[in-house]
Amino acid sequence: MNVKMVKVQFFESVSAWLGWGFPMNGNEVAKISKALSDPTRLRIYEAIAGCEEMFCGELVEKYALTPGTISHHLKVLAEANLIESRRDGQFIYNRSRPETIQEYGQALAKMAGISRKRQPG
Repeated sequence: MNVKMVKVQFFESVSAWLGWGFPMNGNEVAKISKALSDPTRLRIYEAIAGCEEMFCGELVEKYALTPGTISHHLKVLAEANLIESRRDGQFIYNRSRPETIQEYGQALAKMAGISRKRQPG
């Protein structure tokens, strides 16, 4: 992790704690939408989000996919900031980033005008 990533993560944490929000831009919304549009990747994300952490080997077994295919899907999810990974020896564990999905939902709601009062008629 480089210094720039640490600064961004620190700012996101502080702004979330202070309730400032960290508005998601259109490129981020598009990247997440594209990442979750693949049915296999969506199932992988749901599996990871449904537990504290998930080992890559569990995903290979659960979905009967090759390690390379799982790795590709995890890379796309990580690039969309939906998951983060940590290495423990030879094993890689993944966990979801629920704050990203929360911000994504808020951005979609804002795009749909749900956050504004609807005018009758």
